[in-house]
Amino acid sequence: MSGKPKSQRSAASYAASVRSPEERPLVMAVLNVTPDSFSGDGVVADAPALVARVERLVADGADIIDIGGESTRPGSAPVPLEEELRRVGPLLRALDGRGIPVSIDTRKAEVAELAVRAGAEIVNDVSGLRDERLAAVAADHGARLVLIHNGWELAERGIPDGGDPVDRVVREVERLAAVAERRGVPRERLIADAGVGFGKTPEESLALVARTDELRRRVHPLPLLVGPSRKRFIGHALELPVEERLEGTLACVAIAAFAGAALIRVHDVRPAARVARMAWALRASVPARD
Repeated sequence: MSGKPKSQRSAASYAASVRSPEERPLVMAVLNVTPDSFSGDGVVADAPALVARVERLVADGADIIDIGGESTRPGSAPVPLEEELRRVGPLLRALDGRGIPVSIDTRKAEVAELAVRAGAEIVNDVSGLRDERLAAVAADHGARLVLIHNGWELAERGIPDGGDPVDRVVREVERLAAVAERRGVPRERLIADAGVGFGKTPEESLALVARTDELRRRVHPLPLLVGPSRKRFIGHALELPVEERLEGTLACVAIAAFAGAALIRVHDVRPAARVARMAWALRASVPARD
């Protein structure tokens, strides 16, 4: 772990500041503590084995570990609260105090509470605050909160969601930001997530990645998270199964990083971290546009 002190310090201080597009994007590593991850990388193992995996992810270039105990793939069965706690609890407790920045990927306030009490810095809720208590948990513990555009959730809840994909994301982020602020989360601790692949056509997801710069500008001052990793729209574009979508993912990582995304969520950390750093170096060589 001694080889990554600078990266860890920058990520650990993330909760105290809003990143500008001139800062290197942070790589958020996906760690699915589940048996049914859509990408086939889910694991259920004992805490020491999971901690070793986390350490490998950090060595590969991860700045933040996004831990999830419930699959969010289309058609996946909801996981009971006690089972989700059983899956993520041992790892969260094992990582507490190790100085590794952690995000909790959950739709349940009770799981978020456990995680932030164990030191998690980010609550990554893919439901779009279906349970507003998630915002209250983030507020109470000074954690950052991810605000996602999830088209499936909006359709299920009867919330209007038509039009241009960038307009849709901006509109939903603004709605969720108002909810989060009402629950006590200051705007400087909010993160906007484009929701690539969440209730969108492949064409809409492609457009969101291609228009990252426009989206970043429109959600400013919220930092932008982009999570394209291995998703269906890549398979649609390349006509490839999930296990063969690395190159497509890396193309999206390059576009998002060059366009100034603050966080990039991926499964394949080592190649994605290198591509993100290179894209950021290229961006840094161009005269400032903001």
